[in-house]
Amino acid sequence: MQAGVAVIPTAPERVRNRDSHYPYRFDSYFHYLTGFGEPEAVLVLVAGPVPQSILFCREKNPEREVWDGFRHGPDAARETFGFDQAHPIDQLDEMMPKLLADQPSLYFHLGADSDWDARAVGWLNGVRAEVRNGVTAPGAIQDVRALLDEMRLIKSAEEIAVMRRAAEISSAAHRRAMRHARPGRYEYEIEAELLHEFRCSGSLAPAYSSIVAGGANACVLHYVDNGAVLRDGDLLLIDAACELDGYAADITRTFPVNGRYGAAQKDLYEMVLAAQAAAIAAVAPGAGWDDPHQAALQVLAQGLIDFGLCAGSVEAVLESGDYKRFYMHKTGHWLGMDVHDVGDYKRGGQWRRLEPGMVLTVEPGCYIRPAGDVPERWWNIGIRIEDDVLVTGRGCEVLTAAAPKTVREIENLMEAQ
Repeated sequence: MQAGVAVIPTAPERVRNRDSHYPYRFDSYFHYLTGFGEPEAVLVLVAGPVPQSILFCREKNPEREVWDGFRHGPDAARETFGFDQAHPIDQLDEMMPKLLADQPSLYFHLGADSDWDARAVGWLNGVRAEVRNGVTAPGAIQDVRALLDEMRLIKSAEEIAVMRRAAEISSAAHRRAMRHARPGRYEYEIEAELLHEFRCSGSLAPAYSSIVAGGANACVLHYVDNGAVLRDGDLLLIDAACELDGYAADITRTFPVNGRYGAAQKDLYEMVLAAQAAAIAAVAPGAGWDDPHQAALQVLAQGLIDFGLCAGSVEAVLESGDYKRFYMHKTGHWLGMDVHDVGDYKRGGQWRRLEPGMVLTVEPGCYIRPAGDVPERWWNIGIRIEDDVLVTGRGCEVLTAAAPKTVREIENLMEAQ
């Protein structure tokens, strides 16, 4: 920032219905900078010769604590979390014009929330009202997220340790799901097994809505109904992982409900697995963001040609986009506090170069819906294989390697049950 004032509010509580709220989850930007987990809180950072960190939060309230639980209050929050100052949240609107006076810039998440935009305009108008007293208002409003995204993109050793543990818990959950899946069970029963493993291992919640998709449901990329019965001979695609201390894991595995891949299923599965291996091999410092995707496409295009699902050369299939009938998404995304984490994918019109400390997913797939020009043996097969990959100084580390994914590993695990 160099100079100016940044304002970063946390997320509000959200009503689910009538007087019931959704479980509270803090704003990722706010928590990244503070570690403070309570709602109704705002961080103000003042840059300059005498930098300051100021928290606005709820006051202590013994009566409300009986109903809703512990509150730090400003004094304890300042001491516990190391802020320079802490004040009651009710004083925010009164103090902000004073904090913004004679500052060159306001760093804010403009456009993210209309109510907060209106409050920020009110603070600026409050400063402008003092112009005759020699006070100047900030001449620029800058998006604080541009700075924070860059900070969050490179993970610290502490962040990586948390993400590694989230990956371990999530991998164990996928092993549990494989052990409990069988024909006749419902998708939601397997989802319950995942949630059981998350919670028993210290995670408070999944990182996103779990996808537990049997048979044709696996061809719906964001299927979340999870209500169908699992049928003998079908595959089960599970895209699920936990959040731990504010950091997400993200894993997808696809395995046979009855413990044995059919011939067509095995062929497509090993094609996707080979595509993922090629993509992971392309993850290294200095590689372009799109390199893993292009490596996966080469394998997938050749496989689709070999199976008669696409025609022509690999180059022709890629140029025409014919493969997109069966593979319509990119091969990964940034991962961190948000499952689709922050950070630009291109800079100056060029794909961003990977750097040590970045974490991304690698998740090729293949999804074949019934169609007149597609042989019936391929119908309703949906496969995705996804791992979390840390860019290291020499290459990469697969954080989720403990989740089985080869045909032999999966069949052996399921046979042992």
